[in-house]
Amino acid sequence: MTDTSVSAKTEDKLRAAMGRLLAGKPQHSDGRLTKNNLALEAGVSPATMFRAKAVLADWDAHIDTHGSLTPGEARRDADIDDFRRKLAAAKKEITELNRQLTAATTVIASLHHDNQMLRTEDDAAGAVVAFPSQPRG
Repeated sequence: MTDTSVSAKTEDKLRAAMGRLLAGKPQHSDGRLTKNNLALEAGVSPATMFRAKAVLADWDAHIDTHGSLTPGEARRDADIDDFRRKLAAAKKEITELNRQLTAATTVIASLHHDNQMLRTEDDAAGAVVAFPSQPRG
């Protein structure tokens, strides 16, 4: 669809710039999907861009359908979500391991206490005397 309010050359510049921005390969802007970046990427003034109603309608339709995230931003957000899931799983595992460590420490302390008591009882009982193997006689 061509737009009669801007020249064909201007429309081509805007459509090429829109293609680069939507593909995540900007040449003259930071790559964010904004109308100001569209004008900057195309090398036209914002006023000229706003006269290109057909291009802006296509831009708005794409943004409405796909959102205003660039492919790089979408990957970044997906990576952040993945890292958050992994972090939550790691925190859950750490909590369970700490619980097991606390339980093991309690059992070890109890066994150490029992062992100390048995050693004390053994020392208090005195020396063991062996009986003669043959009766005297």
